[in-house]
Amino acid sequence: MSIIVILIIIFGTALSVFLFFIIRSFVLPKRVKNLADLVAAGKSSQAIRMAKQILAKEPRNSEAHYLLAKAYNLDGKPELALMEMKTVNNLNDFRGYCKEQEHRQITAGLYQQFNFPEEALKEYLLLIKMDPYNPDYYFKAGELFEARKKAPQAAQYYKKAIDMDPRNSDAHFSLGSLLYKGKRFNDAKLILQKAIKLKPDNYKAHFYMGKMSKDSQNYSAAIEYFEQAQKDSDYKIKSLIERGICYIANKNYEKAIAELERAIKLTAENADDSTLFARYYLAMCHEKRRDIDNAIAQWEFIYSKKQSFKDVAEKLSQFQELREDDRMKDYLTAPNEVFLEICQKVVDVMNLSITDQTLMKFGCQVIATEKSSGQWRNTKKMPRLIYFYRITDNLDQDKVREFNGEVQRIKASRGIMITSSQFTRSAKDFVESRPIDLYEKDKLQKLLEQSEKANN
Repeated sequence: MSIIVILIIIFGTALSVFLFFIIRSFVLPKRVKNLADLVAAGKSSQAIRMAKQILAKEPRNSEAHYLLAKAYNLDGKPELALMEMKTVNNLNDFRGYCKEQEHRQITAGLYQQFNFPEEALKEYLLLIKMDPYNPDYYFKAGELFEARKKAPQAAQYYKKAIDMDPRNSDAHFSLGSLLYKGKRFNDAKLILQKAIKLKPDNYKAHFYMGKMSKDSQNYSAAIEYFEQAQKDSDYKIKSLIERGICYIANKNYEKAIAELERAIKLTAENADDSTLFARYYLAMCHEKRRDIDNAIAQWEFIYSKKQSFKDVAEKLSQFQELREDDRMKDYLTAPNEVFLEICQKVVDVMNLSITDQTLMKFGCQVIATEKSSGQWRNTKKMPRLIYFYRITDNLDQDKVREFNGEVQRIKASRGIMITSSQFTRSAKDFVESRPIDLYEKDKLQKLLEQSEKANN
């Protein structure tokens, strides 16, 4: 083969290679541009097909991988989008349509979506280095630190976000709620008030203001805050329950029942903690109103879902015998007029005569004397003070101490406390050297049985 032929072959090969790269340098960028146009137009299916074609020929094309990730995201396939973003990160070739800052923003969001907080945090910390004056990056980093239970770091990043963007209501809320959880209530109140001032419809900030108002027993203010907070769907059920609790504290049981029943309807039959708390406080309302049957119905529902919930098992045990003891049930649930008659009959079988009877919040108060007979009929008798309690809570020393003071005030010879529940150990110790008798549930049941027999 002559030298001329060899030179022609070499020259032809070089020219072919040169033309291939020239054509490729024009054709591929044009195809990437077309791909980017498809993504921008929201044509995800076409974009995915084109991106795969490009990558089949050039698997390390970071722009194609990046645009494919965006197309997957548009197509509702975030898990595939994250895989492509990881590939872009490994290629570490940020150019053209593949801009590093935008890539890291999207990647961080995808990591959060799939609950990879550590990876998401790394991305936001890199973004802060790239753009140290972007408050949103500090805010997102603060949220991720808070999720990792690192409150000091979270507070630091929230404050940085607020410094850069003083009108950011969400950052104020996040910092305020974090301070509330850390029991720094005064600081939390100031920050949350600022959040509401900046954005009156920041309803979640209203919720925490309501919590602080409730904790300080400012129930009217708390009710108003929770009224606003329930406009946020995430806080609606919690706000209704909190309003119910506030109404219970104000002894407005009808309004409390209305709020709690609304909360229960919203949660349907789901046995999450919100449902159980709503039913627990609803049962409390029924108990306070002496509607024992409805209270038991709520306790039974709670017990069927979660046997260890608060003191529900104990409540059911206490009231189970009511279904078998009509006398005790009447004592606890009868209207006031009937209840006073029951107390009169009990006093009668105690061989005492009533000189005064008064309805009280806890039950009733009776002043009585011993029945006289024979030669002692005209003898002046010293009064006895009797308190009838129709409650389910145990009576402690403070209640007995108050009663003792009343016994001394009216100069009674003796005092008797009768309850449908029990007395604490300290209460019993207190009366050991005092003229006071304590009648617990068992003794009351016997007296009720005796009075029924005496009146039949």
